[in-house]
Amino acid sequence: MKVTISLLLLGFCALSAYGKQSPPKVQIYSRNPGKLDETNTLICHVSGFHPPDISITLLKNGVEIQGAKQTDLAFESGWQFHLTKSVAFTPKAGEEYTCNVRHLAATRKYTWEPDM
Repeated sequence: MKVTISLLLLGFCALSAYGKQSPPKVQIYSRNPGKLDETNTLICHVSGFHPPDISITLLKNGVEIQGAKQTDLAFESGWQFHLTKSVAFTPKAGEEYTCNVRHLAATRKYTWEPDM
């Protein structure tokens, strides 16, 4: 009887932790200060989300940038995760660089602001 109750409590705790949803916190930035016509790295760091049903897309003027690299999904305390995607880029005047993050059914766009 004690074993059954213990297993039920353990299962309930695991399900309640898994059932918790946390929206992602998103940072989009460049490795070096953003300067026009200088090669740099565009980085989109997404953290604090749960469950880990997420996708990150880096875009230039609304078109996906090819060759982006993504880290492995990493676990944080409190049943949350983080993930980073990056790509080499050379910003030009008039171009828009964005990070689209889809978490569960919601998609949001985050725009890179150069340090110029």
